[in-house]
Amino acid sequence: MTRAIFPGSFDPVTNGHIDIICRAATVFDTLTVGVFNNVRKKAFLPVEQRVQALEEALADIDNVQVVSFDGLLTDYMQKNAIKVIVRGLRSVTDYEYEQGQAQIIHQLYPDLDTFFLLTKPEFSCVSSSVVREIYHFGGDISTLVPKSVLITIEKFPHK
Repeated sequence: MTRAIFPGSFDPVTNGHIDIICRAATVFDTLTVGVFNNVRKKAFLPVEQRVQALEEALADIDNVQVVSFDGLLTDYMQKNAIKVIVRGLRSVTDYEYEQGQAQIIHQLYPDLDTFFLLTKPEFSCVSSSVVREIYHFGGDISTLVPKSVLITIEKFPHK
């Protein structure tokens, strides 16, 4: 059984993230969506709310589970017998960053590997930071995020 993890802060999750998750779920027997709190950034949504919104958005996909974790991704993977990291790529810049991450992880943990999926063109300009900025200035983000995420965002004062 091939187990993979799609890690991210998902703050907030976008339709691009959902697309990568749905596509990866067809490749792996089980896919864990790992939500972490990026300590280098001020959170837009609490981790618990991100997990809940993701669970609602992915409720129809049987082989996907959503978890939150602290610490190193590799530690979580080893504790949970996960051997593959899924990463979505929007651009050459994403590739260069993710390539370096994948190489250092593989050098330190040779039994772990990274699986790259190219983002569909319609999602290539969508990022969590773009969604946050549009929302901050009162723009319509309804086409950029799943409905469960939109509902969650509207419950929290961000402006």
